Amino acid sequence: MFKSAAALALILAFVARPTLGAEPAPLHYGTWGFDLAARDLQTKPGDDFFRYANGAWLDRTPIPADKPGISLRLLESNMAEARLQAIMENAAATAAHAPKSVKGKVGAFYKAFMDEPRIEALGAKPIAPELAAIGAATTRDQIGALMGRQMRDFEGSAFGINLDVDTKDISHYATYLSQAGLGLPDRDYYLKASFSEKKAAYQTYVEKLLGLEGWPGAAGKAAAIVALETKIAQVSWTKAEERNPDTTYNPYTLSELEKAAPGFPWAAFMSEAGLGGTTKVVVVEKSAFPKIAAIYAETPIDVLQAWLAFSVADNAAAYLSTPFTSAYFEMREKTLSGQAEQEARWKRGVHAVSGGDYLAGGRYDSFGNLGWAVGQLYTARYFPPTAKAKVQALVADLKTAYAARIKTLDWMSPATKAEALKKLAAYNVKVGYPDNPRDYSKVVIRDDDLVGDVRRAAQADAAFYLARQNGPVDRRDWGMTPQTNDAYNGSLIDIVFPAVILQPPIFDSGADPAINYGAVGGVIGHELTHGFDDQGRKYDSKGTLRDWWAADDAKTFEARAKVFAAQYSAYEPLPGAHVNGDLTMGENIADLGGLTLGLDAYHASLHGRPAPVIDGLTGDQRVFLGWAQAWRGKVRDDAVQRQVVSDPHAPRQYRVNGPVRNIEAWYAAFGVKPGDALYVAPEQRVRIW
Repeated sequence: MFKSAAALALILAFVARPTLGAEPAPLHYGTWGFDLAARDLQTKPGDDFFRYANGAWLDRTPIPADKPGISLRLLESNMAEARLQAIMENAAATAAHAPKSVKGKVGAFYKAFMDEPRIEALGAKPIAPELAAIGAATTRDQIGALMGRQMRDFEGSAFGINLDVDTKDISHYATYLSQAGLGLPDRDYYLKASFSEKKAAYQTYVEKLLGLEGWPGAAGKAAAIVALETKIAQVSWTKAEERNPDTTYNPYTLSELEKAAPGFPWAAFMSEAGLGGTTKVVVVEKSAFPKIAAIYAETPIDVLQAWLAFSVADNAAAYLSTPFTSAYFEMREKTLSGQAEQEARWKRGVHAVSGGDYLAGGRYDSFGNLGWAVGQLYTARYFPPTAKAKVQALVADLKTAYAARIKTLDWMSPATKAEALKKLAAYNVKVGYPDNPRDYSKVVIRDDDLVGDVRRAAQADAAFYLARQNGPVDRRDWGMTPQTNDAYNGSLIDIVFPAVILQPPIFDSGADPAINYGAVGGVIGHELTHGFDDQGRKYDSKGTLRDWWAADDAKTFEARAKVFAAQYSAYEPLPGAHVNGDLTMGENIADLGGLTLGLDAYHASLHGRPAPVIDGLTGDQRVFLGWAQAWRGKVRDDAVQRQVVSDPHAPRQYRVNGPVRNIEAWYAAFGVKPGDALYVAPEQRVRIW
């Protein structure tokens, strides 16, 4: 429970300080935090609450040509993007050719990206070393070794590598290996007729990139590459299957893996990855590994070479000349997400240097950037240390509300409740930015070598994770940069709220408290609930993968979750395109828990006093409207098709309509009755947390 509206309102006084003159003014909605003119009053709340709250805005707001969608969260990201542009242009104006300072390196990287004449003149030359190495790799051992470079260079791989906390031994890190090898967003793109046009476009894209880099026989090799990836898709696990922690933790020694999945050169792969001394790996998709290894073993060498050459061009395209970037845009952003126009170069430069959650399908978010260095510059200006304590206090209040709810659950036994409360109390809240800045002193960045900058940044990132493999685990670690517009619940029993998310529409210092409880309170509650969703509940108070539930409690949870999944699987955003209730289960449970906790916290903040009525709307109504406004947005049909098969988040309208129809207070607040489209009979409403 927030102690007072004043305490809640103080956060953005620190976050939204005066900024550079070229930057946009902070966003605000209406006179008290909600845009009344955005509503569609012709729609009954009980028929479509998302549209009731947002319909007029949806009707009058076009999707920008350079985006796959539009939302209030995107407008929030645009503000951060403008701030980052100002930071980078300022840094670039004074950067040395090969600077030593963090600011100078950010500026030189951005300057290199913006040097179009040089990039155009180079063409495919920057990736010539990778292509030469691939051409010289004439055995499967040699090709497999090149795939081991994936963390520090542009090569793709049949198997992915991730270095993270060992969920069975949280004092150490583990090497996780997963299925990979697909250039399209999901196996369904290869296997379902509804995606046949996109699969054909992908083959054209493969041929285009092979031709641009001068690879021989581009047309025939493109067909062979798509046929190879189709075989891999046929044996790959679905994304829903990959969500089960119990079946995705499969430890092997290297010799055991070689016996279980023969046909792939595991020793060469691990050695080139810098993991030659690793004694244990954790395999995610156990049954897929021997099948993918067999496919690798039977694929002709020249096809494997071409496949690897294409992956290099695909992963490097965003940093190369116009023929590459145009082909990349046409496939990755236009065909797959419906984006009509490519973003301006300065925006792409900001994304390339900063990383973040900007470009679906690209590598800007995870590969070869200076994200943590940019985060240092961003938070030094926009998120002072005094703000961290205030947000942490808000999270503590939501934890108190969650604890109260757990204690009163009527379906959970005392023993399981005790463990749940122990886990809730153990959460470490991380706000704004990491306390331990990443060291960039040894990273060489030059203002005339963009692809080299990407390589060296990736090499530094890989070295950072490889160096800590033997532990101890750093519990201060972050997995998301401060300038990323998102939040997460991590494997270290931590919850992270980066600096950028703490602005409107998620939080507005001048808004009515009920709006903020619905929005930022709902987001905080969402992240807390992730620790107890269908995946999170399988980890104990230390973050260890362990069954701490009484058997009957687990059965009750699973039964309620199954009903919830069925609700979401019935949603059909486009004809024939249904939401996958199993894939989106964790996010859906977190949305339901988050909104419920936000409402609880608002009630507690009133301390028994009646909630004020504003513009004819009660406190409860405003909490629900705050949640609905935070998710306001729409996306193109291609992006919807991509989302429902590959994204664990349901489309926006269901992140609003899905939770509210299971919360009793919503029915009372808006007079929802039987016969309304969203009405669910009381005995069928899902109550979990």
